[in-house]
Amino acid sequence: MFDVITFGSATQDIYLKSKKFLPVSGETFATGQGICLTFGSKIEMEDIFLSSGGGGTNTAATFVNQGLKTAWCGQVGEDCFGNLIIVELKKLKISTEFILKTKNKLTNTSVFLTYPGKDRTILVYRGASDDLGKKDILWQKIKKTRWFYLAPFSGKLANLTEDLINFAQKSKIKIAWNPGYDQLRFPKPVLERILKKIDILILNREEASLLTKITFQKEKEIFQKIDKITKNIAIMTKGGDGVVVSDGRYLYRAPSLALKFIDGTGAGDAFGSGFVAGMIEKNDITFAIQLAMANSGFCIGKWGAKKGLLKKGQKWPKTKVTKELCSKNGLC
Repeated sequence: MFDVITFGSATQDIYLKSKKFLPVSGETFATGQGICLTFGSKIEMEDIFLSSGGGGTNTAATFVNQGLKTAWCGQVGEDCFGNLIIVELKKLKISTEFILKTKNKLTNTSVFLTYPGKDRTILVYRGASDDLGKKDILWQKIKKTRWFYLAPFSGKLANLTEDLINFAQKSKIKIAWNPGYDQLRFPKPVLERILKKIDILILNREEASLLTKITFQKEKEIFQKIDKITKNIAIMTKGGDGVVVSDGRYLYRAPSLALKFIDGTGAGDAFGSGFVAGMIEKNDITFAIQLAMANSGFCIGKWGAKKGLLKKGQKWPKTKVTKELCSKNGLC
């Protein structure tokens, strides 16, 4: 019996650090800035770092670090990167019994081009993880768990969303869902069916705005709309500005912890899984927020999505959580 089974991508993350990645400005770049490399030349790296990533395995790492029996259900390519990911998950004590290998696509890969003092540029290959289908799931075996955690799905994998949620509900498995952009663009009737079955909904502010069609600055209006279509807890993370959580009656707010920032990879996964781990441990929203914020804060203090994650028994600072009624009648 597992405490949590996570679903979502597994990637091989490759960090390349070099001062030879020259920052340039120009209108041709969506953000106004880009990285320039000399065409036809060899670019020397000052450092290189490899780690597994992807929402499915990142969240599994948090749960196992918090002492929960955890498995990741997903797919990798039948290649060296797929093997590296499986080896790392085994070292972390994450069960690999629900992992498939495929020859059809290579393992998902992300290459991070980083320049000192600047943001990173990420080259993404969406491969084997996003190609997982309904026939690939060991349905009768995955029902032996207390929670499903669904990290963002894209590609063919997104089509599994409602199947997994319906299966969890029928099997009396609790569901935490952190939808990706492909999932938030499901037809309205599909989204409404899904959201009624979710125990914990995890969104960042851009995703909350996309779901509700309300600008993210209007927090109460966002939660008024979300609380009409979800039955339990809804979370909106705000990056460095903290988080807001609704349980349908109260809004809980907390600022981010002022911890050292090195790499933002996996911060959202660390928060979402940290919150669910906190609810599993104490069923207390304030505690869950504090654990999640610390887990995310420690995550960004190391390179990669897993190296900085909190471990059970480790001391961590607690953010201040405030609580307010959503409205005079107590309804958001």
